[in-house]
Amino acid sequence: MKNIAKIGGIAALIDAATYLFGMVILIAYLTPPDYGNNDADMLQKVGFLVDNSTLLYIFNFVIYVVNAIFLAILAVALYKRLEIKTPALAQLSLTIGGIWATLVLGAGMVANVGFAEVLLLYETDKQAATSLWHILNTIENGLGGGNEIAGGVWAIVLGMGFLASKCFSKPLGYFSLIIGAAGLSTIFPPFSEIGGAIFGLGFILWFVWVGVALLRPAKDDQFQTQG
Repeated sequence: MKNIAKIGGIAALIDAATYLFGMVILIAYLTPPDYGNNDADMLQKVGFLVDNSTLLYIFNFVIYVVNAIFLAILAVALYKRLEIKTPALAQLSLTIGGIWATLVLGAGMVANVGFAEVLLLYETDKQAATSLWHILNTIENGLGGGNEIAGGVWAIVLGMGFLASKCFSKPLGYFSLIIGAAGLSTIFPPFSEIGGAIFGLGFILWFVWVGVALLRPAKDDQFQTQG
């Protein structure tokens, strides 16, 4: 139990790092200015991504593939922490966590394998490459972040498990419920932007919080008190 808790704690901190990495790269390098919705702007965007393809590959690998692998590890560690006191919620959290990790990994595969095809096509037909990228980007977003249903449900189930089992502090349990609700709000277009922001930023803190809790010995773990 101690070993899986420590491994899970490290996994949580790595996941937090992937979120931070993604935000920094997206804001600093992969967000060209003045993009609209017309075809000319879309063509310009694909041209920008082609010019920065190496960075895009690294970006996708970290935020999707690396994140998904350690997310799966974390899901197992949290399952082991919850299974004795709340076995049903523990099993549900493991199942949903596995689903989320699979979706994120799938998004990464679509993103990088698909963009390799876009690069090849771009050399001969820029317009067709732009159309292909638009299709692939829609699939990628549907799997890995266009909405946050899987991650939101996982956070809510874990929040319920944290509160019921008292394996983590009440503030962490309630915080899990809040970011889970924010994730689910992305289903509705009027709330998708603010909900996604709360979910993404909130999960960075959540990963760190959970990671520290899992790394600390249980007898000294302030995160595992009843209140």
